[in-house]
Amino acid sequence: MNIAKCLFAVLITFFICGCSSDDYRYRNPNLPDYNFTVDIDMNLPQYSQLKFTGNVVYVNQAGVGINGVYVINTGGGFTAYEASCPNQPLSECSRLQRDGVIATCPCDDAEYNLFSGEAEGKEYTLKPYRVEITGEDKIRISN
Repeated sequence: MNIAKCLFAVLITFFICGCSSDDYRYRNPNLPDYNFTVDIDMNLPQYSQLKFTGNVVYVNQAGVGINGVYVINTGGGFTAYEASCPNQPLSECSRLQRDGVIATCPCDDAEYNLFSGEAEGKEYTLKPYRVEITGEDKIRISN
């Protein structure tokens, strides 16, 4: 009987620890999850600014994110966020407007830091996307 209890405990631990790495992923009822993958080549002129720390590029290709994606070189890597206001239902005013490393929601004037994705006093942070380095000066962003 003790062997059965131990086996049960091991199985439960396996299932709890065996969860996918995506379980930490951000879940926001205002922003649907659309699957996409986009490759960014920083040798192309529209993405070359990502080679430098603190620079942000807006990726606005069809099917990439909801309202596009902001990608920033943080100096320690790259971070990508959805370009939609996370604390508003999708609407005509919910596409973030960027000024430097600050993205502002025109619906409520909330300001989000593109280094952290946070805004003071807001329930939801910016929706992050996966960023993977795929080669020299190349990254892949996906959801």
